[in-house]
Amino acid sequence: MKSDFAAAHLHLDRACHYLRGDDETSRAALAALDLVIEAVAAAQHARPIADVLPFPRPINGGRPPLAS
Repeated sequence: MKSDFAAAHLHLDRACHYLRGDDETSRAALAALDLVIEAVAAAQHARPIADVLPFPRPINGGRPPLAS
């Protein structure tokens, strides 16, 4: 199952909206949510790791053969 980062981001934004209090617990929770939102955004926009295929190299380094 793949993660739905866009949906997670939406729900975390909504949670921030509900934590509008001016108390220390609300501020701490908002700070923690900000870190989680940044992590989700980074995961959402990360590029997948690509497979690198070796490029075939000529045996003689690409130089033409010597004339005899």
